[in-house]
Amino acid sequence: MGNKVSIGLLGLGVVGTGVIKIIKDHQEKLVHQLGSDVQVKSALVRSLDKERDVSLEGTLLTTNPDDILNDPEIDIIVEVMGGIDQTREYILKAFSTKKHVVSANKDLVALHGPELQEAARKNKCDFYYEASVAGGIPILRGITEGLSSDRITKIMGIVNGTTNYILTKMDKEGLSYDVALKQAQELGFAEADPTADVEGLDAARKMAILARLAFSMDVDLEDVKVKGISNISLDDLKYANKLGYTMKLIGNADFKDDKIEVDVQPTMLAKNHPLASVNDEFNAVYVYGDAVGETMFYGPGAGSLPTATAITSDVVSVIKNMLLGVTGSQHLDPHFDKQLKTADKRFGQYYVRLHVKDEVGVFSRISALFNDLNISFKRILQNPIIKDENAEIIVVTHQTSLENFQTALNQLKDLDAVIETKSYYKVEGDAEK
Repeated sequence: MGNKVSIGLLGLGVVGTGVIKIIKDHQEKLVHQLGSDVQVKSALVRSLDKERDVSLEGTLLTTNPDDILNDPEIDIIVEVMGGIDQTREYILKAFSTKKHVVSANKDLVALHGPELQEAARKNKCDFYYEASVAGGIPILRGITEGLSSDRITKIMGIVNGTTNYILTKMDKEGLSYDVALKQAQELGFAEADPTADVEGLDAARKMAILARLAFSMDVDLEDVKVKGISNISLDDLKYANKLGYTMKLIGNADFKDDKIEVDVQPTMLAKNHPLASVNDEFNAVYVYGDAVGETMFYGPGAGSLPTATAITSDVVSVIKNMLLGVTGSQHLDPHFDKQLKTADKRFGQYYVRLHVKDEVGVFSRISALFNDLNISFKRILQNPIIKDENAEIIVVTHQTSLENFQTALNQLKDLDAVIETKSYYKVEGDAEK
């Protein structure tokens, strides 16, 4: 390894420039920890002429990936270019030339993580991806190292800053979904095409990665049930507040009796729940372990320097492994065969908002329908609707199986007194009355 470690950077956008800045600014500390200089030797870019907000002295810019992947002096590849298929090929080639890889690419890791990890191991290379989940929060290292001696049974978190920002603005300031989304885009928290964020796909990818590591199981992206936030109304947020809840897009992964469930969905959290106070673009992940109990990781979920900090920490880990001669040995095969919980084994509380005919006996018929399915009500609100002289009923159920709840929703469609099921959401925690 000598007295210098050379890095090849694939991508030089916001995060890539952050990596260069941190390595330059923290060089003295890195040398103290590692006994070697750390240098970004070259970077793959789309344009050589674009001005960049970082000093590039000592770094060669290139538009040809082979200049980096085939350079024998480069020890570590840092991938921050995004994308899936082409990026996968670059990383596989890097492993074949015995280069270690650090990535921030959640899409790639969610879809091809096990394959890339196996390729790294075969070539005695390291593959780290702390920055792929929750930006600067060291959640993956917390799970794989800090809680490695524990048995993790549940992970629950806010892992998408865009949706958390939108819901915060809707809840705290009464902004409509469209206005809050536009504001998030103007501030750079949301992409021009926000689909991956607002429909829960970004969070689903992160939850697949978290569940895979926490439960030592081959969890695939298609195993994650997903529901986004684009249909949430201010009416539902108003009722949530009235009932003692706040709305968050929650990723949940649960491991019980050797079976798992993983989902992402808008969830009404009791206001006394620790995640309920996580606002704006911040992320937080709640981890339950048999021995440690409850822990929570909180911090910025994105941004140039927070994400670059996580990447550089991975680079430090790789270099330490190089010094010890143990690269390629950190990966373990899954411990458990994947078994997904069926709907009759998935339990939760639910909020339901119904528009019904304003006539005698309507609520008793609705109550009887739920009662026949062994679903009882914990909270009930009823309001008249001036238009068409209809009524609105809001209920929060006690714990019930997903199977029974879905059956109830289907049967409500056939109930003459029910005009429409306006919305339904999962509920977590006991709200203060």
